[in-house]
Amino acid sequence: RPLLVQSASSTASMAREIPSEFGLDMDMRDPNNINEHTKVLFEDVFAEPEGTHSADGVWRWSFKCYNGSKSCCYKTLTYICALPVACCWGCEFACLSFCQIWAMVPCIKTCNITLASVKAVWTSLVRTCCDPCYESCALMLSNIKVTQQSA
Repeated sequence: RPLLVQSASSTASMAREIPSEFGLDMDMRDPNNINEHTKVLFEDVFAEPEGTHSADGVWRWSFKCYNGSKSCCYKTLTYICALPVACCWGCEFACLSFCQIWAMVPCIKTCNITLASVKAVWTSLVRTCCDPCYESCALMLSNIKVTQQSA
């Protein structure tokens, strides 16, 4: 049996091939821009105004240090937490969907069916009692004419 050795490039190409079955875009991971507000580039955090500049080397290394530490920290956190957190949120949305489908919608449907007869009775009551008064008031007020006279 030959020994199978995967290179980093073959692993990367596998990662790009497999998700296409599931509709994932491995390059564009925020297609709806829902996390646009979390973009925090070096330039968004640090800025030296004209006349107040650090040494070029310090500025360059600060840039590298910021980006490197941010990237390393984010990747470390995702390696440790992404799968459990994704699992928790998946369960949360599954429970939410379950409650919506199997509890809320049937309950709302039941209320709508039950209240349809109440609505019919209420509509008849209002039309019987209030409509004659409203029509009488409308007829009385419709004959009012307003004229403006200059002094």
